[in-house]
Amino acid sequence: MRALVQRVSRASVTIGGQGVGQIGPGLVILLGVAQGDTPRDAHLLAQKVAHLRIFPDREGRFHFSLLDTGGQTLTVSQFTLLADTRKGRRPSFTDAAPPDQAKALYEQFVGALGELDIKVATGRFQELMQVELVNDGPVTLMLDTRD
Repeated sequence: MRALVQRVSRASVTIGGQGVGQIGPGLVILLGVAQGDTPRDAHLLAQKVAHLRIFPDREGRFHFSLLDTGGQTLTVSQFTLLADTRKGRRPSFTDAAPPDQAKALYEQFVGALGELDIKVATGRFQELMQVELVNDGPVTLMLDTRD
């Protein structure tokens, strides 16, 4: 399971011009589910994201986590994070999990964040979405449960 995590001051997602989710300060999480990922991956990654110390203290050092700050998350399914671009010019997505499996694990990841009392907004699985965000820092990290 792979997540691109961006610290934001605000973010929103729209589908067909209609707002479906928005947050204030927190994290935008673009989540890709790979072949072979399990519910354990979803739980471990949610724990990692929630406890990742990437919010600044008064001196600007990364000292606080999402749990410490009471921040929110906007989680969006993003199978393109699993793209293999080593050959040719067209990405291959064979490493991405099939849609039914990916949706179930995406929902488990979102649920695991919610169980930690984190406010979670989401996009919609397998929909064409527009995501707007103000990257704070900027701080952007790639997390992968296989690393």
